[in-house]
Amino acid sequence: MLRSLWSFLKRHKKKCLVLGTFLGGVYLLGKYGQKKIREIQEREAAEYIAQARRQYHFESNQRTCNMTGFTRSIVAVYSTCMLVVLLRVQLNIIGGYIYLDNAALCKNGTTPLAPPEVQQQYLSSIQHLLGDGLTELITIVKQAVHKVFGSISLKHTLSLLDLEQKLKDIRKVVEHKDSDQIVSYSPLCHYLMPDEENPLASQACGLTERDIATIKLLNETRDMLESPDFSTVLSTCINRGFSRLLDNMAEFFRPTEKDLSQNGSVNSLSSVSLPLAKIIPIINGQIHSVCSETPSHFVQDLLMMEQVKDFAANVYEAFSTPQQLEK
Repeated sequence: MLRSLWSFLKRHKKKCLVLGTFLGGVYLLGKYGQKKIREIQEREAAEYIAQARRQYHFESNQRTCNMTGFTRSIVAVYSTCMLVVLLRVQLNIIGGYIYLDNAALCKNGTTPLAPPEVQQQYLSSIQHLLGDGLTELITIVKQAVHKVFGSISLKHTLSLLDLEQKLKDIRKVVEHKDSDQIVSYSPLCHYLMPDEENPLASQACGLTERDIATIKLLNETRDMLESPDFSTVLSTCINRGFSRLLDNMAEFFRPTEKDLSQNGSVNSLSSVSLPLAKIIPIINGQIHSVCSETPSHFVQDLLMMEQVKDFAANVYEAFSTPQQLEK
C-alpha cells in the first residue's frame, strides 16, 4: 500500500506540489482574512462606541443648553421683581430718615440719622442680590428646571397651558411651596440679604461695628423683608412677571389659518401645541422684554402696581415718624 502511494506521488509529483502549494495558500489566506475581519470588526466597534459617545455628549450638551434657554428667562423674572421691590423698600427707608433729618427735631445740632456717607454704604448692600444672591438663585432655578424639564424630549409638544403648569412646578421648587415647613416670610429673602448669622459689616462694604447708623438700617431692612406684607407684595410682583412672560409667549401659540380651516372651534389655549425644540428659543427671546428694554416696560409695570405703591407708602410712613428717633 505504501509502495502504491509512493508510486502515485512520483507519477503525479508536479500536481501534488501544485496542490500542496494551493492548499497552503488557501490556509494562509484564510488566516489573513480572519485577522482582517477581526480588525475591521474591532475598528467598527470602536467607531460605534465613539459615535455613541459623541451622540451622548451632544444630547447632554443640548439638554444643558435647553435647561439654560429656560433658567435665564425664569431668573430674569425673579431677579427683576426682587430688585424692584428691594430698592423700593431701601429708598423709602432712606427717604423717611432724610425727612426726619430735615425736620425741626434734627436742626438744633442733632447728629443726622442718615448722613450721605451712611446712605451710600447702606444702599451698597444691594450688591448681595446682584452678586452672591443672584449666583445662588441661578443654581436653585437651574436645579428646578432640570427637575421639571430634564426628562422631556425636544420633540415632545406642549400647549401654553402645559407650559404654564411647568412654570408653576418650577416655582414650587424655587419658592418652597411644596414644603411642609410654614414660615411667615418669603424664602426668597435669602437672596436679597445675607443670612443673619453673617457679620452685618460684610453687607455694607466692610464697615466696622462703629458704623452704628448703617448697621441699624440693615437690621431694620431685614425686619421689613421678613414681614408678611413684604412677602405678599413680592409674590404679587412675581405672579405678574410670570403672567407677562406667558402673555408674551401666547402670540406664538395662536392657531394658524390651516388650524382654523380644519377646525373652526380652535380657540382655546390648549388647542395649539409646539415641540419643546421650538418653545426654547421663544422663551429665551423673552429675556429682552423682561429686563433688557430701555425703558423697561416690565419694571414700570411693577412700579405702578397698587400693592407696590401702597407698601412703599407704608414703609415711608413708618420711617418718617418722630418715633423713629426713640428706637
